[in-house]
Amino acid sequence: MGQTIIAQTGRDGNRISLESLGDQAVLVRTADEAGALRLTAALRHDRPEWLEDVVQAYTSVAAFYDSARTTQADVIAHLTRLAQHPGEVIAPGTLHVIPCCYDLGPDLDRVAASTGLGREGVIAAHSGTVYTVYAIGFCPGFPYLGYLPPELQGVPRLATPRTRVEVGSVGLTGRQTGIYTEPRPGGWSLIGRTPMRLVDVEAGFFPLRTGDRVRFEPIGAGDFSWP
Repeated sequence: MGQTIIAQTGRDGNRISLESLGDQAVLVRTADEAGALRLTAALRHDRPEWLEDVVQAYTSVAAFYDSARTTQADVIAHLTRLAQHPGEVIAPGTLHVIPCCYDLGPDLDRVAASTGLGREGVIAAHSGTVYTVYAIGFCPGFPYLGYLPPELQGVPRLATPRTRVEVGSVGLTGRQTGIYTEPRPGGWSLIGRTPMRLVDVEAGFFPLRTGDRVRFEPIGAGDFSWP
């Protein structure tokens, strides 16, 4: 791990930190998620010739670069400049409307009871919020979506995780919600399932990216058809 460099950004005095990740990446930590989204969008728009990939996760941005085309010092200087002067206001990411059958959520009744909202209240609160994709990980294409409305926040993970969660399952825990894109063990509370396929690894199909937005649209069990 290389030396951490601190740079001030913005009139509000927020600060960012930059640190090396080996010899081909630099990690930037911003003051908040909005700062990370702005930096990611600016870097993707700027697209310097040395940039190989940019990965955002909540308040951090990792920039991977071709060391044959640039130096780490130049990358750090470029990222610092972008963070301090991101340019024009970045338009919101693509809005994805994702169908969700809440009748197929095995934990919906438990979440309804623990929050005191009832089934319809949970569905209304969950589907009535537009979420931002703040990170992608855990399994290919799994979107971490924030943030849940206050009335749905604080639902704990399962005491005993499931050994298998089916593809398309919509879960929540803490302040966030997400969609399982592959069969996996998992400990989130499952409140629904979507028939929309969000990942095809072989075809390179990954429609969601950080900065995009997601809204869930309730559908009935009769409308659920897995492709």
